[in-house]
Amino acid sequence: MGKRIIFHVDVNSAYLSWEAVYRLQHGDSLDLRTIPSIVGGNPETRHGIVLTKSIPAKKYGIQTGETLHTALAKCPELVIIPPNYGLYMQCSKAFGDILREYSPLVEQYSIDEYFMDFSNMERLFKDPVVAAYMLKDRIKSELGFTVNIGVSTNKILAKMASELQKPDKVHTIFPDEIAEKMWVLPIEELFMVGRATSKKLRSRGIRTIGDLAHYDPKLIKPFLHSHGLLVWNYANGIECNPVRENRRPIIKGMGNSTTIAFDIDDRKTAHLVLLSLTETVATRLRQSGYCARLVSVSFRTNEFFDCSHQRKIFSAIDCTNAIYEVARELFDELWKCEPIRHLGIRVSELCQNDFQQMTFFEKDYAKQRAVDRAIDSIRERFGNGSVFRSAFLNSGVRFSSGGTMDDEEYPMMSSQL
Repeated sequence: MGKRIIFHVDVNSAYLSWEAVYRLQHGDSLDLRTIPSIVGGNPETRHGIVLTKSIPAKKYGIQTGETLHTALAKCPELVIIPPNYGLYMQCSKAFGDILREYSPLVEQYSIDEYFMDFSNMERLFKDPVVAAYMLKDRIKSELGFTVNIGVSTNKILAKMASELQKPDKVHTIFPDEIAEKMWVLPIEELFMVGRATSKKLRSRGIRTIGDLAHYDPKLIKPFLHSHGLLVWNYANGIECNPVRENRRPIIKGMGNSTTIAFDIDDRKTAHLVLLSLTETVATRLRQSGYCARLVSVSFRTNEFFDCSHQRKIFSAIDCTNAIYEVARELFDELWKCEPIRHLGIRVSELCQNDFQQMTFFEKDYAKQRAVDRAIDSIRERFGNGSVFRSAFLNSGVRFSSGGTMDDEEYPMMSSQL
């Protein structure tokens, strides 16, 4: 048995890279990665947040998670691209399929991040770092986008290595390199150290990862509890969770929401926005091969008062009309005619869609599901706007609103790697 070798492979500016490659392959002469550009929100209404940014956009101080309004204030020439999650899921799958040619143990933790167990592969690749360069260059050559690969003996060190200088790089942080490469970094660079945790650590003079690594863990536990011991272990490169083989991420729920360009004060318009949100959620549900047993609706009024309502369904559904009918009923039960500025829908309690058990007292959506599949096929081939409901004509409401992927649809790495 050789020593344990783990790769962490991370796509550089994933959504933007995938958009750029797709457009170049379809005849666009402009590479979005070379200009100030972002993916996120709605370029027409300028509502939403920045999901990812190009390197030129980063030079303007644009940050992931900020609003389109503030991003445009920093760079008025900013090119805004609405997200296309169907494309991103296809790119993620193609990316993962290549990784599985190099190791039988590949684990996906987010749409653009994979762990790969490269242990005991000496017969095929004598040097894992050389193999990492081969893998990185192959992804770039065959798929058109770049990745960073971190190489180490466990997940946390591989993850930290991949976060070093970007893009299109291979980095190592083996145990004997921790002091040189990791301990010198600011404490905020450590995985699982967020804003609140870093503030508490800095107030006690812990400014670098090395400071934390050398701090007495008994003194950390009183103010950070079990999380303090977790990040102390991470600072010392201690982590032993295995790479768990999976073919698809574990999805707990899917959601979509939008901030409307105007306050909604009539039921008909609210229903249309709700339908447009349902279209994207139901499509993603079908693409992922799931049905849902729980539907929830939420909204925010113009006075920033939040409301939500949910209902469990006896038979799991993936049909757009079926989900919309439940969502519309929930909304009508909840709404008291207050002006609305934000509306969202979410489905959860997911199960596989290969079998459905109907009751005598429920609608049979078999024909509507067939229509949905046909529409999905047309949109996949000719574009999302190739077919849409006539109700959206001249309504002022987009046929496919929102686009914010629920965190649980492609979950980021949890505290336990």
